Amino acid sequence: MSTARKLLVATPEMLDPNFVRCVILMIEHDEKGALGVVLTQPTGLELRDLLPAWGEVAAPPSNVFRGGPVSPEVAITLADAPGDPPSDFMPIVGNVGLVDAGQPPESMGGVLRARVFSGYSGWTAGPLEFENVAKSWFVVEPNTDDPFDPEPDTLWDRVLTRQKGLLSWYVDFPDRPELN
Repeated sequence: MSTARKLLVATPEMLDPNFVRCVILMIEHDEKGALGVVLTQPTGLELRDLLPAWGEVAAPPSNVFRGGPVSPEVAITLADAPGDPPSDFMPIVGNVGLVDAGQPPESMGGVLRARVFSGYSGWTAGPLEFENVAKSWFVVEPNTDDPFDPEPDTLWDRVLTRQKGLLSWYVDFPDRPELN
């Protein structure tokens, strides 16, 4: 099952420190592998200090986000571009898609908000499928606001809370169940 254009929500059993209680927006997933960006890890670096033109449309908090542990020197930019997006715009969810941060936001036909990620979360063919079978991730539908959430520290809770059925109950799972 492809997770492209979905959210991966770490289960409480996810122990990898890169992904504990994180939410990942998946960009691509095919037979060669998968790629996404973590939506819950702001770095503290102000976007306007690195890319001044993009700082003007940065969604709060206006930090660069840590997209994942792979290739932190690579910048991935998501923009909410409801106007006439450029030809290289890759839609992900609604009007939200990948854009080239080397181009000014005004060249995009109007950008409402943007977020830049340093690095990404990536898997070669096979490991993500194994992790899904091992119940490391919940796969859910994204909202167009998720990539620009102003409170990334609590996005995991809110994404789970809006799910139907038993999945929403995981929001109450303790951080350290062995202490109960």
